Amino acid sequence: MNTTDIQPKEAPELFGHPKGLFYLFFAELWERFSFYGMRALLTLYMVEVIFEALAERDFATAAVYASYGSLVYASTVIGGRISDKILGMRNSIFLGGILMSIGHFVLAIEHTVAFYLALSFIIVGNGFFKPNISTFVGTLYGEGDTRKDSGFTIFYMGINIGGWVAPLLCGWLAYEYGWHYGFGLAGIGMLTGLLFFWSGIRKGVFGNNGLPPADSKINERTLGISQRILIPILAFASAPVIAYLLASYKSLGAEGTFFGDQNIVNVIFKLIGISILVYLGYIMYKATLEERKKLFVAVLITVFMTVFWGFHELSGSVITLFAARNVNLEGVMSASQTNSLNSMWIIILAIPISMMWTKLAKGGKNPRTPYKFGMGLIFAGISFYVLALSGNTANEQGLVPFAYLLLMYFLLSVGELFMSPVGLSKITDLSPKRIVAFMMGVWFLSSAFAFQVVGFIGKQLAIESTDKNVGGFETLGVYTGGFELIAYYSLGAGLLVLLASPLIKRLMGNVH
Repeated sequence: MNTTDIQPKEAPELFGHPKGLFYLFFAELWERFSFYGMRALLTLYMVEVIFEALAERDFATAAVYASYGSLVYASTVIGGRISDKILGMRNSIFLGGILMSIGHFVLAIEHTVAFYLALSFIIVGNGFFKPNISTFVGTLYGEGDTRKDSGFTIFYMGINIGGWVAPLLCGWLAYEYGWHYGFGLAGIGMLTGLLFFWSGIRKGVFGNNGLPPADSKINERTLGISQRILIPILAFASAPVIAYLLASYKSLGAEGTFFGDQNIVNVIFKLIGISILVYLGYIMYKATLEERKKLFVAVLITVFMTVFWGFHELSGSVITLFAARNVNLEGVMSASQTNSLNSMWIIILAIPISMMWTKLAKGGKNPRTPYKFGMGLIFAGISFYVLALSGNTANEQGLVPFAYLLLMYFLLSVGELFMSPVGLSKITDLSPKRIVAFMMGVWFLSSAFAFQVVGFIGKQLAIESTDKNVGGFETLGVYTGGFELIAYYSLGAGLLVLLASPLIKRLMGNVH
């Protein structure tokens, strides 16, 4: 029996939900505060400090940002597995939170070596923290508990509150007082999240949930060291290795050669991608016809979600640079603070859109998953087309009105709410039970591969300059031209999904 399955008979409640939910809510709010606060500053910090003297500073920034993002999401697969088999959720969350706190505080040191080490600690820490705190929420509710969906809604609101407030505060500190103050505040946010989690444990609001599994080998010794101690040692020791991978942002080969415009992390993820595709091919070969149909749709959903996140995650890189160089932000906010707009719209729109689906469902008109995915991609395409059109209203300095950026994030957020909430549940519904865990891993890895898309686009839209004040009509033309292409690709993908929806519906069978 797994100790994480034990639920106290009378768990303490608050506002009709397990009291532990609200401790996890604040722990995750502050963790996301630290993560998004740092992300809001990261691209600008690389361009203006780390790679300031390089003519190809935008290219280097795009490469490192993509590698960082890919490794952040890939680490969750490993961290989640270690938690399931050995550490349990509580130990994993603490280990992850400590590593991320160290990363944020080291990032406050303005030095190149410290920079790469800091990102590495955040990558490893996120791998332990992120997959476990979300799973922990589910353990607070018994099987069939109708409060579970609303509990997750409350929890995810915490994520978006953190994502909204963090860029505003960290961005303001960095702009007014210096980078290290902004990064330092992100670190304080992470420690605050851990304090909330620790307080919940001290007060017993989690019951026996989150403890190591009953068959855990956490106390077994390897080389005379227990797993409880060995895993944190290995986690810390992995940071310099990951730092080396991040620092190897330069291409392995010249254009036209075998590797071409690829660095070590790019190559690693391409090999992972090929391996996954080969294994999926083998699974489909062994599957029944009915399983094969549904599995094909699951893979298709994952691919289109990867495309969407690849465009969406440009918000922390290319769109931030566009805001800094070509958006009139005077009297509104700084470029780093624009990273708060997505979460702001999610908070405003989440409940109305959820109510819309509920109302449509009562009338039997709730669109099935492929239609929602198609519309989500179309909204994303329109959002980038809005930015492409913004160049027509630029002033004499090549600055476009802030309203375009605000509208773009509104449309992108609508697209996100059409796609993201339904995707994860459909993967579990469409995958054969014997490989659900594997397909969930593939789903989480899709976000890692999305950052490879981000890196590719960032390199194509790189501006060669060592001028801190780079901007004007030259950069405006590069960005708006790139946004127009992204819009066409996203619109094309969305229309393709809508046209194929009748076929996809038949393949999905009774899965809505």
